Amino acid sequence: MATAKNSTVKTGGVRFSEEPNATTAAAAASHVHFEEKLHDSVVMVTPEANGNFLVKVGFLKAQHRYEIVFTLPALGKAVCPAPVPSPHLRTTDLTLLPDGGLRVTCEYMAQQEGVLCEELLLLSEANDHVCVTVKVHARVMDRHHGTPMLLEGVRCIGVELEYDSEQSDWQGFD
Repeated sequence: MATAKNSTVKTGGVRFSEEPNATTAAAAASHVHFEEKLHDSVVMVTPEANGNFLVKVGFLKAQHRYEIVFTLPALGKAVCPAPVPSPHLRTTDLTLLPDGGLRVTCEYMAQQEGVLCEELLLLSEANDHVCVTVKVHARVMDRHHGTPMLLEGVRCIGVELEYDSEQSDWQGFD
């Protein structure tokens, strides 16, 4: 019969109280609580002092095309995009919401890396003197530096590839 040398018996354990006491109540009150949607995970629309709006769409990737959807407060019933040609940003849809807001859908082509700001103009069809500028602000990463996590309201809808003759498989004729 062998006997165990230096054997120890472990006794005790951790018990959790079923009823909260003052210490656990204070600890529970100091916990961080998050809203359902963090402000950093959605497209942010900020009114400016001059009546225009700044729309922050977060990180995008160069040479990618995005659909961006955001809501503006009530601007009136007859709103249309200004016929200002922009090679990188265009309004594709304006929808009046039941609460009076305006849902704007636009398409944005992130051409180059850097902090970029493009503008949309919204006009009132009823009043020629009403014009609202919407500045779309994006941080565009180089296409070789990973994939950004897109904010809610931003969706990649295509990639614009540049032709690079050095990467072509076609060798031509000699």
